[in-house]
Amino acid sequence: MKVAIIGGGGREHSLALKIFESKLLTELYVIPGNPGTQKIAKNISLKSDDVEGIVKFCTEQNIDLVIIGPEKPLTLGLADELLKKGIKVFGPTKSAARIEGEKSFAKKLMMEYNIPTANFKVFNKDNYDDALTYLKKVSYPIVIKADGIASGKGVIIPETYEDAKEAVKECFVNLSFGKAGEKIVIEEFMSGQEASVFAITDGDDFVLLPAAQDHKRIHDGDTGKNTGGMGAYAPTPFVNESDYDFIAEKIVKPTLKALSDKNSKFVGCLYCGLMMTSEGPKVVEFNCRFGDPETQVVLPLLEGDFLELLNSSANGKINKDAISVAENKSSVCVVIASNGYPDKVKKGIEIFGIEDAEKLDNINVIHAGTKIKDEKLITDGGRVLGIVATIKKNDLKLCKETAYNAISKIQFDGMQYRKDIADKAIKNNL
Repeated sequence: MKVAIIGGGGREHSLALKIFESKLLTELYVIPGNPGTQKIAKNISLKSDDVEGIVKFCTEQNIDLVIIGPEKPLTLGLADELLKKGIKVFGPTKSAARIEGEKSFAKKLMMEYNIPTANFKVFNKDNYDDALTYLKKVSYPIVIKADGIASGKGVIIPETYEDAKEAVKECFVNLSFGKAGEKIVIEEFMSGQEASVFAITDGDDFVLLPAAQDHKRIHDGDTGKNTGGMGAYAPTPFVNESDYDFIAEKIVKPTLKALSDKNSKFVGCLYCGLMMTSEGPKVVEFNCRFGDPETQVVLPLLEGDFLELLNSSANGKINKDAISVAENKSSVCVVIASNGYPDKVKKGIEIFGIEDAEKLDNINVIHAGTKIKDEKLITDGGRVLGIVATIKKNDLKLCKETAYNAISKIQFDGMQYRKDIADKAIKNNL
């Protein structure tokens, strides 16, 4: 099979590594890819949101399957355009991608189909005063979300009315999230441990992958600003077998039915961002694609042919036997970011020590925001690298130590990373 992966971040490098293992694979392209994917695939210098260019390339190259990584090309309708040309796609159509692209759409869908989630209200910038009036009546903390796509950063959790008022101003007046923040969802704050569960689906049937836990805040102890994700680990002990059953029956099944009922059949990876509350799992958000950095720790736990799983889903009949979950394996990913992230960052800083880290057992260095210039590897984004440790033992403490030992080999000016990835689970197991 000739396969093209769309995207150039850590998620896509991880997908490429897993797909490269498949016996079905004959050629692998990544659009645009990065220095990590370049080692195992052909990078194609098109932007991931260049719908016309990607369709032209895939048609000319007779690509058998396109796997779309980021949300933007999905919400732009890349899958639709490829399908029109008869090219198989793992990734939802534009109408199905609204599950992520419009949070208000997702929340109303959940309310209509009795899918457990937080109570909410929707306001647009024309209802500025109504939003402030509503915020005077609610309990704090409260959650305010930009309705559209904001690269994982469009969530604010105000502790007081004054903070909430400022957050609404950021969305409606300062336009901090651009068009994504012109409509907002205000919802109740849920307590519990967060978990991310991927459902790989053909639109009707599905398979759940092992639950991971992401770390969104920039600093240790879940403090500081929200980011695209500073690290993750899997499996998480906060999701047990009965939880998986509940997630399948009460969350994924009705969501897929709801989307089909709305003529928006969902084929691809339905990302379920969950809060494990005292009342059971509740949906924090849905995404229309693999999570980043959760993908980096979930895929190493899978055995079998991952490409066959995705291809069979895209063909309309998922082969759930294509993969199995390895027993007694654990994986930890620590993201190394540039100085200043998640705000403005300086690019072009040389990175040292990756070869030394990669020589260590059980380590993969995942490229997220890097590029090669004048034969040197340099930073090219906020999240630069993901250091992934995977061990054949259900021991997150040892896995964490393995990851941080590898980080000690890597250096670039201004690098920052959290020191507490997986600690919630480690403390829970003690």
